Amino acid sequence: MRNLFFASAGVAALVSSGCATTSPEARPEVAAPAPTSEAAAPGAARMALPGKWPGPYGGVPPFAQVKVDNFKLAISAAMDQYRRELDAIASNPAAPDFENTLAALEDAGRTYAKERTLYGIWGSSLSSPEFQAVEREMAPRFAAFEDEVFQNEGLFRRIEAVYQSPDKAKLTPEQQRLAWLHYTRFVRSGAKLDAAAKARMGAINQRLASLYTSFSQHVLGDEEGYTVVLESEADLAGLPDSVRAGAAAAAEARGQKGKWIITNTRSSMEPFLTYSSRRDLREKVWRNYVNRGDNGDARDNNAIIPEVLKLRAERAKLLGYATHAHWRLENAMARTPERAMELMEAVWKPAVARVREEVADMQKVADKERAKLKIEPWDYRFYAEKVRKAKYDLDQNEVKPYLQLEKLREGMFWVAGELFGFAFTPVTDVPVYHPDVRVWEVKDQASGRHVGLWYFDPYARPGKRSGAWMNAYRNQERFKGEVTTIVSNNSNFVKGAPGEAVLISWEDASTLFHEFGHALHGLSSSVSYPSLAGTSVARDYVEFPSQLLEHWLSTPQVLNTFALHYQTGKPIPQALVARIEKAATFNQGFGTVEYLSSALVDMKLHLAGDVSIDADAFERDTLNALGMPKEIVMRHRTPQFGHVFASDGYSAGYYSYLWSDTLTADAFEGFTEGKGAYDKAVAEKLRKSVFSVGNTVDPAEGYRAFRGRDAGINALMRKRGFPVPAAAQTKSQP
Repeated sequence: MRNLFFASAGVAALVSSGCATTSPEARPEVAAPAPTSEAAAPGAARMALPGKWPGPYGGVPPFAQVKVDNFKLAISAAMDQYRRELDAIASNPAAPDFENTLAALEDAGRTYAKERTLYGIWGSSLSSPEFQAVEREMAPRFAAFEDEVFQNEGLFRRIEAVYQSPDKAKLTPEQQRLAWLHYTRFVRSGAKLDAAAKARMGAINQRLASLYTSFSQHVLGDEEGYTVVLESEADLAGLPDSVRAGAAAAAEARGQKGKWIITNTRSSMEPFLTYSSRRDLREKVWRNYVNRGDNGDARDNNAIIPEVLKLRAERAKLLGYATHAHWRLENAMARTPERAMELMEAVWKPAVARVREEVADMQKVADKERAKLKIEPWDYRFYAEKVRKAKYDLDQNEVKPYLQLEKLREGMFWVAGELFGFAFTPVTDVPVYHPDVRVWEVKDQASGRHVGLWYFDPYARPGKRSGAWMNAYRNQERFKGEVTTIVSNNSNFVKGAPGEAVLISWEDASTLFHEFGHALHGLSSSVSYPSLAGTSVARDYVEFPSQLLEHWLSTPQVLNTFALHYQTGKPIPQALVARIEKAATFNQGFGTVEYLSSALVDMKLHLAGDVSIDADAFERDTLNALGMPKEIVMRHRTPQFGHVFASDGYSAGYYSYLWSDTLTADAFEGFTEGKGAYDKAVAEKLRKSVFSVGNTVDPAEGYRAFRGRDAGINALMRKRGFPVPAAAQTKSQP
């Protein structure tokens, strides 16, 4: 039984900044058994063999065969098959042991997992009105099916027997870890509850699944429904050619050729707020974006949030935990909400202090220009860019012509070769779910061994959720023969005209490398059991490999070779690289406060217990108490916080990015203390101790094996340009 029950929308997805990932502790958005007559329909015809996709490379997702109206039948048939497989394990007359129970469990549900993967891809990337109708129906069914599995008493008794047997000591360390994983998952999902509590747990999970689906569909609806149409040249004032071209393409795609459209996604919003000199339009674009899910209409999410919080609090109490936050963090690296809060609070105050400095600098520029304004949230990026230029002689418009999406992709491949020995070759013999998607085979450079496939879906389109993320379509495993992984990276860049280079911002380039870090984590996996493979690790550890890879974007080797001017083909000038390095900690106050305010509100919402919460008021009051600068809003306001309210995925867990970044900053110093970013010995140690081991070892042990010690907060503070605290203040960092 792989992570199929723990992935948002059925796919192991990791989404950046965010990277909303699914972890072993996340509940699914979906679920319950279908009637037997429906389940008996020909649903699993997409599989050449039970649980196996057809085609080359050990099988590939059969996208060409997928029809939205067949999802219910296919999944229902797969559910029935999975039931039979689990019942065979539970009713086995032989005494429970690792092979006939836990290994058998790993081998069960393969067809169901693959159907859920296809379903999840449609939910995140091709969410048409027809699919959304199916999604609303399937959400509670999936949840009920999950509870049916975890409440299978016969199955749990066998798992418990293996876990508590003295013979467990004879198992390999990986097998012992797998026994722990399955046992704790079942217990944390209610396997030990009495019948009445189990029934209530099931009702809670089914209701939550429906609420999650509604929440995500509402946000997607607002992203597609609210745009800003630019009618004339005057509306384009200040915008560079690349932003104009993307806006023109967006308008043409919506049947408004000759106009320009700023869509309601981060990749469209951020460059507009950075460059547009039309303050009135900046405010309009900004309000569209920050009010997603909060417009008082049929897609408003404010009624969903308190119900979700109440249900989560009740579920936690049923399971014996003080709050949902305590339940979620029990098996994370942080272990307790208190430790996570301590880290966040240690960073919050210096970040806010830095924001005050940044705002003062921006206000001086505005006053010097006689703008007659006080900096507002829709002004922050615009004036920050002016300050960057004044302080560091660095203009993002000067950098962006060198940041071609395709060249940066080539740079990522080169880095993967240098650090992990991977080689990427494009393939065209596999189906894709959209013409924008391309596929590469990944091999080991030294041996030529096939490692896996990498799918790339870079562009925004209607029906695709915003942000960026990584998917694992298939986990690596070897306990019943070698099975290679299939991963994807998904972004929302604005597609330009045919033949034109797609230019992206430095922040988007960092996100591109971040998501590729998740992909490399999956591709590097070398374990036996799929439930332990790749990115199937603790929530506050999974962002560590991805955030770490961001550091390689700014290395001279990447910039000199792959940051090429889209018109001249010349490499980025060394003087410009030097200015980029000099400005490395610029605007860190904004970036940290924008993110950390969301993480603190998330944690405080889930520490509040079962009290009735008005989402808007709680957000406002909490930020006021924290001293949130009025010039900034949360990166994800509560009514659009899909990481937290579109699944359990990051609930009480958005702190994970900061926790992981403490590891990231310390780990990269491991390279710089050696021979530099491409130190082969350090890279091999990183691969061996972190990237390849999945969840076969405790993450804290894995990190110590790589670094020789625990990480502290000092490297993080240096990375962000904040004052390094006294040792007495850092006693319980990671």
